[in-house]
Amino acid sequence: MIRAEFYESDGLMSGFSFSGHADYADIGSDVVCAAVSSAVQLTANLLEDFDFSPDVKVGNNIVKCCVSKGNSSSDKIIFALKNHLEAILDEYPKTIKITTLEV
Repeated sequence: MIRAEFYESDGLMSGFSFSGHADYADIGSDVVCAAVSSAVQLTANLLEDFDFSPDVKVGNNIVKCCVSKGNSSSDKIIFALKNHLEAILDEYPKTIKITTLEV
């Protein structure tokens, strides 16, 4: 299962982390993992391209991305990622666990 944590601060989304595997199919053929990986990469790139200077850390089976000074625009970008994951989860149950933490 992919574990997605979203971080919220003062009512605004300030970051996210992802770890694990969807285990929907074999590695290399897992459409859920591919969709989530692509969405995470797109979100991190958008935050960078719009000058939110995200702190991105990539490790063994984990990605973490946080913005230090979020605003309503960065919030919308991160919230869109969360909405996208919820749509994937609707189509592929038991592949993603989504939580939101106040930081």
